[in-house]
Amino acid sequence: MLDPRSEIYPTIAYRPIQPSDLEVLENIHLALFPIRYEREFFLNVVNGNGIISWGAVDTSRSDDRRDELIGFVTTRIIAAQDSEIEDLFRYNSSRKDLTLLYILTLGVVESYRNLGIASSLVREVIKYAASISNCRGVYLHVISYNQPAISFYNKMLFKLVRRLPHFYYIRGQHYDSYLFVYYVNGGRSPCSPLEVITSFVVDFRAFLKMVVARFWNKEERSTPRWSRCKESTTLLVSQNNKRIGGDDTRCHV
Repeated sequence: MLDPRSEIYPTIAYRPIQPSDLEVLENIHLALFPIRYEREFFLNVVNGNGIISWGAVDTSRSDDRRDELIGFVTTRIIAAQDSEIEDLFRYNSSRKDLTLLYILTLGVVESYRNLGIASSLVREVIKYAASISNCRGVYLHVISYNQPAISFYNKMLFKLVRRLPHFYYIRGQHYDSYLFVYYVNGGRSPCSPLEVITSFVVDFRAFLKMVVARFWNKEERSTPRWSRCKESTTLLVSQNNKRIGGDDTRCHV
């Protein structure tokens, strides 16, 4: 393992997780997470059965462990309509094939932390998600008491979109979960109430302007030509002396 007091930084390489990583992957999960994963999960990871994964290794090691995992991230592609955040994508309801990339697990062994390895792994995930044209985001759950993880995903510009009560059940106790999303390929968070109101006001004003313009054009067509000219002259004279109601700020769009 890396000596934390050493001033020599390791050379980290990233590669897909493979069958030879099975035992190490299980041991790291056991050491890092309060949740116990079934053997089938690890077999699916190392064999790529429905799971996309990346591993980090220290190639600067001089021993035969230079290809041993010291960090990993595991993900799965999920249909947006089958996720807990399907409602965030209803603005694009015409697309039924939208997908999301869900982060199942992310971890780095303790002696290799604070070297940017977790950040690099997550960036690999984001890059992969962005390469899938119908993918709209990367999302994950964080247990509510894991403040380091919450701070990490905030730093990585993930958006906290909701809190899920009693999401985890660990050792006889319920814990809430925070749900984070990183949008890609035009995915976006839904409008806030203020944005909805603002959009409505703008659209309503545009509608009123259209109605007024049509009414004004109709009036002009029904007015004799000499009368329209006379009114125009009167308005021009008035502008020299006083502002006309058209400058009222209440009418500005």
